[in-house]
Amino acid sequence: MTVQIDGTLLNILGIAAGVLILSGWVEQIIKGYKTKSLKDVSKYLMIFISGGSILWLIYGVIVGDVFIIGTNISAIFLMMTVFFMKKRYDKISKMNQ
Repeated sequence: MTVQIDGTLLNILGIAAGVLILSGWVEQIIKGYKTKSLKDVSKYLMIFISGGSILWLIYGVIVGDVFIIGTNISAIFLMMTVFFMKKRYDKISKMNQ
């Protein structure tokens, strides 16, 4: 049995998925900025998710899916933000010890 989904519903689904995925990174950035600490963020988490986002971006470009492309470009930007914040706050933390 196949389910028919119209284009508008499919677009809403893609946008909702992107917003949910990116919201977690935004919340992490806000929390890190407030606490000036991202020591609990695993570097392996960031490496694996970054790798996955890059592969999803490549896939999105190949299939021409604007939602996959946009979500993963945004995800990479947000992960890089968390990465640089983590490096900065870890360095400051070590200097204060």
